[in-house]
Amino acid sequence: MQAPPPEPSQTLSYSIVDSSSHSGKYSPRNILIDNPADQGSRWSTSVQSNSNHWILLRLNNLAVLKTITFGKYHKSHPCTMKEFKVFVGTKPEHLTEVLHASLRNDSIPETFSIKHINNIGLCFPARYIKILPLSAHGQSFNSSIWHVSMTGIADEVYVDGVKRTYDEFRETQVLRHVLKHLRQRRLLTPYQSILSRSNLQVEHPLVSKLHQCIVLQGDWDQAIDLLNDISDAGLFDSYLHLCQPYAVWKQIHDTDDDGDIPPLRGGHAMCIDHVNGLIYLFGGWDGVKSLDDFWVYDIKKGRWSRLSRATSREHNAPGPRSCHKMVHDSKTGCIYVLGRLGDDEAQDSGPARSGADAPSTPTPSSSSKPVSSEFYRYHIESAKWTCLNYDAASSNGPPLIFDHQMVMDSEAQMLYVFGGRVVDGDWNSLKFSGLYSYSVQINKWRLLQHPDNSSHASVMIPSRFGHSMVLEPNTRTLYIFAGQRDSKYLSDMYAYDIATNTTTEIFSNFTSAGGPEACFTQRAVIDPRLHEIYVFCGLTRNPQQNGSSTYLPSEPSNWVYRYHPRPGQWTKMLSELDISPATNGFGSGTGEVGESGGNGEGGDYDSLEEPVPRYAHQVVYDPSTRTVYMHGGNAGMVGPLERSLRDGIGEETQTEQDPQPADGNSDGEGAEREKRLDDFWKMSLVRPSTKEIIRQAKYRLRQQQFREMCDQKPAVEALSFLQNEVSSVVDHSNPKEAEVFRSLLTHLVMASPLDSLPTPLAEEDLVEDEAGTPPRKRTRATTPSSSTSGAATGGGMVVEEFSASPSTNGIGKPLTNGFGTSTNGQANGHGHDHMSAHRRAPSSSSLKAGINLGVDKDRLQSTVDPIELEVLSSSSSYAAQSSLAAPISQKKFQRRNEVFESLLEFIAREAKQPEGSLLDFMDVDMGMDHL
Repeated sequence: MQAPPPEPSQTLSYSIVDSSSHSGKYSPRNILIDNPADQGSRWSTSVQSNSNHWILLRLNNLAVLKTITFGKYHKSHPCTMKEFKVFVGTKPEHLTEVLHASLRNDSIPETFSIKHINNIGLCFPARYIKILPLSAHGQSFNSSIWHVSMTGIADEVYVDGVKRTYDEFRETQVLRHVLKHLRQRRLLTPYQSILSRSNLQVEHPLVSKLHQCIVLQGDWDQAIDLLNDISDAGLFDSYLHLCQPYAVWKQIHDTDDDGDIPPLRGGHAMCIDHVNGLIYLFGGWDGVKSLDDFWVYDIKKGRWSRLSRATSREHNAPGPRSCHKMVHDSKTGCIYVLGRLGDDEAQDSGPARSGADAPSTPTPSSSSKPVSSEFYRYHIESAKWTCLNYDAASSNGPPLIFDHQMVMDSEAQMLYVFGGRVVDGDWNSLKFSGLYSYSVQINKWRLLQHPDNSSHASVMIPSRFGHSMVLEPNTRTLYIFAGQRDSKYLSDMYAYDIATNTTTEIFSNFTSAGGPEACFTQRAVIDPRLHEIYVFCGLTRNPQQNGSSTYLPSEPSNWVYRYHPRPGQWTKMLSELDISPATNGFGSGTGEVGESGGNGEGGDYDSLEEPVPRYAHQVVYDPSTRTVYMHGGNAGMVGPLERSLRDGIGEETQTEQDPQPADGNSDGEGAEREKRLDDFWKMSLVRPSTKEIIRQAKYRLRQQQFREMCDQKPAVEALSFLQNEVSSVVDHSNPKEAEVFRSLLTHLVMASPLDSLPTPLAEEDLVEDEAGTPPRKRTRATTPSSSTSGAATGGGMVVEEFSASPSTNGIGKPLTNGFGTSTNGQANGHGHDHMSAHRRAPSSSSLKAGINLGVDKDRLQSTVDPIELEVLSSSSSYAAQSSLAAPISQKKFQRRNEVFESLLEFIAREAKQPEGSLLDFMDVDMGMDHL
């Protein structure tokens, strides 16, 4: 039964279960009462305690916990908890970390989103909450929690459905780990029996077939043929998306009918109508004046058209401006424009207060003019402008701002604006804007987060300007990151959940998480289908000068951020100039674009081109072709000092916080000028092709095939296979692959067939029952002690008795069952060959009350499972090789299994066995406590 839609979140009641020792009168029960004026109304950790501090709460009813709010004292206090962690679960002894964050030392309560959905999208319930204070704001002070409140979904029917679904998920995951462990240990009979009884789909049928071909049969040709089937089924696509891509840029030289293009500029605005393939461009700063020309580029026709030479001459249209923003609404066919930094505001600002690329003069205006935040809409079909608000601030909207960000949710008919610097005529202090929404349907603004952090609704996103913001439409999440606040460039990232009005900090410093440097006026676009954000960096700081010098990198710094699952992964885009011409970057030598790579175009390596580094540029994204379009921007200072400026040795280049006077308005002889651009580019990301993935997989298979040939075939035949079959799938320009290939020859020289060849089965050892079932080995004891156990247990190969009928218990069923979730685990260790494995009973010191702690993995893997004989006898390739060939040795089984699991690297997580090993669960603290 499917759970009904959840009710809105409500306040959850709870009780105090237990805590670590507390200080004096500051008992745990104090957090139940919100009394910010009472300094004693708090739980305070004991200074004398040397153990970890914690407090355990219990919800009165099972619920889906969504937020936790910490109240505070009415003013800053050194004991206020700073860093903390939160754990939740249905049992106090089994809790999972869901939050690691920090509180500010102020009087404003803070609310944090609690993770309540796992990495595959399943919601999970909670009953117990454990809070661990890690530090206080005052050094050497004990931590205090003043008040705790929580919200979530407590509807009994809904929560019961969540619990039932999550319990089924846990049961399935445990069983899948058990199955993986059994198969790794060569216990195929119980493995197949569990599959038959549970009807569990542990992996894609093609992956199960691949395991059978590689590990059980050694049928290398069939395994290679399966790679094409796996590729056709799309099982390589996820891996391709995660590969480090390289950017293929191509400059667009199209013009309008008169041969014109939009002239050079920076700080302009662009938006795209991806349904009709149209890119709109408006305004900007050309180094002398603000612009108000309006253009459109037709992607299909490859042609520019000028919609207006000067919108200021049109009725209800915007005037000249820069550092504004523009979005397209695909549902109504309209364009919205908000914000500006025009010539008048820049004159008021003076030389040290201009925008990222905006007009500035060294002489401030002598008088302040009233400012207003106009909000415009352009109707594409009628080609008419409408001024929706002459001053949006008077309608509860944002004040006049610049270098903000704006996105459009066309489906919900909502527009969102965040950040930006406020223009109010007072340039002696920095003022920032907050987070606003605008409803198209009712023409109404709403303030969602105040810039002075006075909102109690959510974790606050620090205000900023020159940042990036994109909308994830599927989850209705805003991603906000980077930019500048005061004199600091930022490298943080926040996710704002529109539905719940809650904010989550994803990175406090994405640079330390493998992402780009803190940057200003970077641009970003999103591809929701690939769960990727593409970031094109702008200005950064010189770390060698304590971050005080602003400069443009000498090479483009562009990144891919894959945001699911959180916290996500940063990957730098390679430049096409960095890619080897011999291999075109991924060893294929073909330059073929992968299925997830978009429309990147190859071409002559010597004629490759890419845009110069810049800031104050604009980018838009066409999701239908996965193509980024970029226009214009500011290339920084040019002239004799360009190199030293870019390296941060000389004076700073123009920044929003402290631009140089020589930004285009100093006309003296030899003066440094910033270079505005008029170039127009398109870019596609190229990833490895499926052919390249298949080549790498073939190489791994051929390596193992060659190693086995060294043990079984004449050296001349093995050498010929190495020179032809193996060499043909090696990327000889790749140093690592070439080194492994050369080492294979050493394996041929060092091979010892007598030690590694399994003993063939004698003909009399193969029997066939009356029903005509496949031959199986007759059980024989190899030692006196084993003759009564029903199975051979000596140092040689062992085959246990097997008489159950496959037709009645499902054991003979082909190993091709189903799907799974998660990622690849590895085989555990290399073990020992069965010929030399030592068999010893565990000593008395290793036993606990009848529990045998000495299970021998090598013995398990050296025992041939009856299913192996059935699979081998049914294989035409096996029968063709030798009707008397023996089952594989323990070492060979393990090596084949390692090859198989190495290929799972390329397989989608939902189509293969779960991540990690069952043994990993024994290493967690809870498991160790119970040993």
